[in-house]
Amino acid sequence: MPHTLDADAVRMWCGLALDALGRARADIDAINVYPVADGDTGTNLYLTVESAAQAVDAAFNGHAATAAASRPTLADVVRAMAHGALIGARGNSGTILAQLLRGMADVLADGAAAGDPPAGDGAGAGDCDAPAAGAADADGLRRALRRAADLAYLAVAHPVEGTVLTVAVAAAEGAQRAAGDVAAVARAAYEGARTALRATPGQLDVLARAGVVDAGGYGLVTVLGGLAEALSGESPAALAPARPRPATPAPVASDGQGPGACPADGAPDGGPAFEVIYLLEADDTAVTALRERLDALGDSLVVVGGDGLWNVHVHVDDAGAAVEAGIQAGRPYRVRITHFGAAARKAGAGAPDRPGPAAVLPDQPGAQDPTGGPRAERATRAVVAVVPGDGLAVLCAEAGATAVATRPGEPPASGELVDAVRRTAAREVVLLPNDTELHHTAAAAAAQARAEGVRAAVIPTRSAVQGIAALAVHEPGRSFDEDVVAMTSAAGATRYAELAVAERQSWTMAGVCQAGDVLGMIDGDVALIGSELAATAEAVLDRMLASGGEMVTLVLGAGLPDEVAERLERHVREGHFAVDTVVYQGGQPTAPLIIGIE
Repeated sequence: MPHTLDADAVRMWCGLALDALGRARADIDAINVYPVADGDTGTNLYLTVESAAQAVDAAFNGHAATAAASRPTLADVVRAMAHGALIGARGNSGTILAQLLRGMADVLADGAAAGDPPAGDGAGAGDCDAPAAGAADADGLRRALRRAADLAYLAVAHPVEGTVLTVAVAAAEGAQRAAGDVAAVARAAYEGARTALRATPGQLDVLARAGVVDAGGYGLVTVLGGLAEALSGESPAALAPARPRPATPAPVASDGQGPGACPADGAPDGGPAFEVIYLLEADDTAVTALRERLDALGDSLVVVGGDGLWNVHVHVDDAGAAVEAGIQAGRPYRVRITHFGAAARKAGAGAPDRPGPAAVLPDQPGAQDPTGGPRAERATRAVVAVVPGDGLAVLCAEAGATAVATRPGEPPASGELVDAVRRTAAREVVLLPNDTELHHTAAAAAAQARAEGVRAAVIPTRSAVQGIAALAVHEPGRSFDEDVVAMTSAAGATRYAELAVAERQSWTMAGVCQAGDVLGMIDGDVALIGSELAATAEAVLDRMLASGGEMVTLVLGAGLPDEVAERLERHVREGHFAVDTVVYQGGQPTAPLIIGIE
């Protein structure tokens, strides 16, 4: 029995679309080659629709909890769906999908609020006005799909054909040509989108070279299939498999950077290095200026939303400037910054055969993974630590923490920390950034984790040795607050130092250094300049221990001789009574030695 376009149908649509994206997620990730081949379009679309579906469920639950136990109207539900997609939008395609849903909500909510009979909120199958209501439903869906496509084009700074935008227009045109009830219109929109999707390789060279259709378009067709099934009661024709077909290898450029190569920095195609996404509270006039500024900074700019709340997505080389632009326009929050080099390496490792538990919010009762399997039991508490070397990563793992390794010149993005939080499958997570420059990144990751139902706290550790001290007193059996306080206290009681080799002549707090000089940095400032590493390290230890200390921690960098560690242990033992020394092979590639004093 076909359904009317009412609140229940929208709820069913969200559920069917989410299930379908869960099944297709890995395939969509695998064909993600445009605008950046970072292998996450399916994941981003799944998480966007998941947020929309949860907002719809919340609208139903909120009405059920009232004294009158009312049911939400179509207007209530479509607005909730659009808002949920907006605040949960991920990536380029997820942001565009959020705008498509907003466009549909604009039309459907306005029609319902004006008292139109569509929506199934007043005309049942047995009412004499049912045929008129059905016609109004169909016309409302046609107008909603057209509004959706128009708004999506306006949201993208530089629209490109052969993408999800093209598929959205085809869906609207297919709906416009369709005769019959709302189910027939939904099926026509799906078929129009499906036909357009098959044509996308002929519109974008990058798709043709890879032998794939557009990943974002594939996701939209999947979502529209859920709509057609919700309104008709019948599953639409299945999509063809989305896995890429083998393509003829492109010639390799003389510098080794062929079309399939990934530069050491930046996006795989040589584009901007970072994806920046944030929610923004700002008025319309401020957003107009923001668009212009971000468009000058990078590409793939999409700004969606309205009524004071916006979702901003852009690819840039200067992530800080993109966030700063948001601060000047209003109040940005839920900032997510992803380095494309790391994302491309992750994508290159191969897409998973099935979605992982990260796709399910942590505290959703009875949650399963998107393929229908049972979700793994969640741990109570976990620690995520950022570390600069493989040896430190092993040390953290032995202490029960999840380590996120940094790379020289490539700090982890908040998205990497969020992924690490999800891998822990814990209800409570403590983050140890272990670097002053990563405090904001860790705070953004914690905010995202909280939005997904995880209780998260950041301990502002500024060095790996402070993280080691915090881990040493970590006790999951304590209450979360008590554990965080104890770990914070231990980190704060640990002074830190680092030895580095100057790369060029420079002014420092300790005077002018020359290239090749050994710099002894205490608590982040250059305190000593020496010519030999071991002797400079001894001087740093003497200065730090002059104010007291019970324990010295030495973290040895990659390639540092054991003789240096033995010399420093002997120096502490002979010159500082009752002070113990512990040595770790940190393996960090940049700092030859990290020192901690507790």
